[in-house]
Amino acid sequence: MNIHEYQAKQILNRYGINIPKGGIAYTPNEAKRVAAQSSFRGPWMLKAQIQSGARNKGYFLEKKAGNKGGIRQVKSQRDILNQVEQMLGSTLVTMQTGPEGKLVSRLYVEAFTKVERVFYAGLAIDRVNAALTLLVAVLNGADISEIALSEPERILKLRLDLDGDTTPEQVDEVMRFLKLKPKSAKSLEVFINGLHRAFVDNDATMIEVNPAGVMKNGDIIALDAKFSFDDNALFRHQDILRLQDDYEKSERELQAAKYKFTYSEFDGSVGCIVNGDGIALAAMDLLRNHGVGTACFLNVKGGVDKDKISSGIKIIMTNPQVEGILINILGGFLRCNLIADGIISAASEVGLNVPLVVRFEGTNKDEAREILEKSKLPIILAETMEDAVNKLVEAMEESD
Repeated sequence: MNIHEYQAKQILNRYGINIPKGGIAYTPNEAKRVAAQSSFRGPWMLKAQIQSGARNKGYFLEKKAGNKGGIRQVKSQRDILNQVEQMLGSTLVTMQTGPEGKLVSRLYVEAFTKVERVFYAGLAIDRVNAALTLLVAVLNGADISEIALSEPERILKLRLDLDGDTTPEQVDEVMRFLKLKPKSAKSLEVFINGLHRAFVDNDATMIEVNPAGVMKNGDIIALDAKFSFDDNALFRHQDILRLQDDYEKSERELQAAKYKFTYSEFDGSVGCIVNGDGIALAAMDLLRNHGVGTACFLNVKGGVDKDKISSGIKIIMTNPQVEGILINILGGFLRCNLIADGIISAASEVGLNVPLVVRFEGTNKDEAREILEKSKLPIILAETMEDAVNKLVEAMEESD
């Protein structure tokens, strides 16, 4: 589950992390009232609250919204009404939303904060090493995704313990890496430990502060924030669950949730159906090695039947971004023959017009393969995950 920037900042602030003063607005008049508060001084930042990165580089589909992107600086209160009227109710498109974009229904009005420099800070789970990892990078005008691809040596990675605070030695290492002045030491320690505690306490899967700023007095401040939570742990965090914005979810996500499946979308071309997060990540890595990205993946783990499986597969099949489908199932409690029946049911209803490769292993594997072979559908069977990925990439190239 993801939340909006202003919600993420409120959580981080509870852990001692500095954030700019701001308030949420659903109407132009609300935005003007927020900016008029005595504690605010212009200029102000108007931030479209959609769950997407790169909002500042995005564009609106509607002409009335202009072409200034989803994050704008306003220097006078009289310009606030005009800018907010342009942005609210318009559709913002970013590199992460897809061409359909997302409707802007609320704005975050925030006091502009002058900083001397910025950097990236993130916390994520390293699933290969089963560890919590702090990532820090000097931005210098570059995007963090570009740095990760072309200059990974510019990213500092530190493995953190789940219990306790970040060690003083690790804070010193970040200080040296970022070349911060001694006056920032205490604030940086509070910042890193705040991220660390917020991550663990709230069962997060990812926190990003992009960018974090260094103010003139040396204090560190979160200028933006992104928070993702483990859906399986939300029953422990009813306060966070209440922050969920169903309007941000696509119809496919809502359908998957109805069947207790996990569905995620990316910007590639392959739809993956798996029964475990580890299998999904392994498949995504293998596809990436072939230069092929993942469009979406559906995790169908848990108690299912033929109809649920069929409905889940249709979610993938009806995604217009998908140019090939990989089904990789390790059968245990989930029987492979159920997946095979679901594939046939879904294909007979919506058709099968992209390459589909299936790899079964585990309970009722042979029965499942026999079901698919007898169906006469153009389904490619594979023996291993590597074999499945190779066959799918080859089939997609042939279909171009």
